[in-house]
This record gives sequence, structure tokens and C-alpha cells, in this order.
Amino acid sequence: MITLLPIIFLGFFLGMRHATDPDHVVAVATIVSRQRSLKHAWLIGLFWGVGHTLTIFLVGAAIILFSLVIPPRVGLTMELSVGLMLIILGILNLTGIMSWINQNLRLAPSREGILHSHPHSHGGLVHTHSHVHLSPDEHPTATSVCRDHDPVAPPRGPFGRALGHLGLYQVLRPLAVGVVHGLAGSAAVALLVLTTIRNPYWAVAYLMVFGGGTIAGMMLITAAIAVPFVYSGQRFARLNRSLAMASGLLSLGFGLFIAYQIGFVNGLFTGNPQWTPR
Repeated sequence: MITLLPIIFLGFFLGMRHATDPDHVVAVATIVSRQRSLKHAWLIGLFWGVGHTLTIFLVGAAIILFSLVIPPRVGLTMELSVGLMLIILGILNLTGIMSWINQNLRLAPSREGILHSHPHSHGGLVHTHSHVHLSPDEHPTATSVCRDHDPVAPPRGPFGRALGHLGLYQVLRPLAVGVVHGLAGSAAVALLVLTTIRNPYWAVAYLMVFGGGTIAGMMLITAAIAVPFVYSGQRFARLNRSLAMASGLLSLGFGLFIAYQIGFVNGLFTGNPQWTPR
């Protein structure tokens, strides 16, 4: 156990490094390219990491515990899914469909009106809420404008409020992209663990710690990538549009490169597929 513990903790830092893989960085750069909030950016990184960890853990644990063998064509197909995902993200970004979806699929749609805020109390706790008046004469009651919680429940924390302002698409998109990326890398991670840790239960524990490191690393990366987009979006609209277009082109180009590598160089579209998990 003494020798295994350092390996398990090393898995956390290897998971953080895994988050910096080029295909991961390109994907999240495309996703956060139209973000205007660093808070929302790290939430996107969190959802990406959760989706990635979920697939890594489920598929990796199945390989470790049941000695599953993935055929080359299946493995190449899983890796091809990453290229297709990057192509789709790039097209959505370049065509403006991504912005339209963000505006129309929201968890907490906003209403037009006059923005106003004042303190009020719920459950004995006094706090301030910004709310909207549909007309200058309208002044709704505190309970009718408090969207963060009901009149009985205590106020939601910062995470709940930030989540409420994210669009539904902005939640599901990084989660789905993370799942696809985890599917492509699960076999390589599981086989690497098996060569180092012989005990299957310790190996599964390693996958969980590795996933935690990936989540932490991706949250840091998305926040860092979002900085120029947030800054330019607030001050330089033309520069911001150029950065968003550049991220879309990068995602599209890198996705096409991965698809070509998997399909023709590694032989997925030919009769002799060659696959080495990596």
C-alpha cells in the first residue's frame, strides 16, 4: 500500500496533464470562444471534465475488471469520434449556429424590462436580488422576483446561481464533448494503469483519481483560454469575432486532420486497420 499510494496521487497530476492534450484544448477553446464570463468558463471546464471522467471510469473499469479487449476497428472508431466532434464544433462556431443555440436554449430565460435590485429576506436571511420590471409602474413582490429559490427554501449558493445563468446547450455541449473524448482515451488509460498497478481495485481507484485531476486541469485550462475572449468581448468586438472565427477554423482543421489520420493512415476506412491505444 505504501508504494501504491504515491502512484495513486501521481494519477491526479497525470490527469491534469492529460487535460492539456491538443484535441482537448482545441475543443474547449471552441466551446468558450463566445463566453463573456470567466465563471461560466470554468463551469464549462467542469462539465467537460465530468463527462470525460465518466467515460474513462466506466470503460476503463470494464477493461480492468473484466479483461475486455477492444478490436482495432472499434478502437479507431472511438478515436475517429473525436475528429468528427471537432469538425462539428468548428462548423457550429463558424456558421453562427452556436450563438443562436446559446441564446435560445437557456436554463433561465431572461425577460425584457427595467433592471432593478433591492435587499429582501427569505427564511430569515437578508440578501439582494436583481429583478426586472416589465413596466415603470410595476414593482413585483420579493417572492415573485426571487428566481434563485422559492419562498421557503434558503438562497442558492454561487454555483447554483452561475448554473442558472448558463444556457441548457452550454451545459450539455461540454458534457457530451467530454464523454466523446473520454471514450477515445479510455482504452489507453486503462492499459497504462494495468502495466503499473496489478491490483484491479487499486487500478480502478487510480482511474477515479486520474479523472479528478482531469477535471481540475480542464477547469484551469478553460478559465485561462477564456481570458482573451472575455477581455476582447467586453472591449474589442471585432477582435473577439476574429478570435472566435480562428478557434472555429482551428477546430475544423484539426478535426479533419484527425479524421484523415484515423481513416486512411491508420486504416479504419481500408481493409487493414492498425490501432495502438495512446
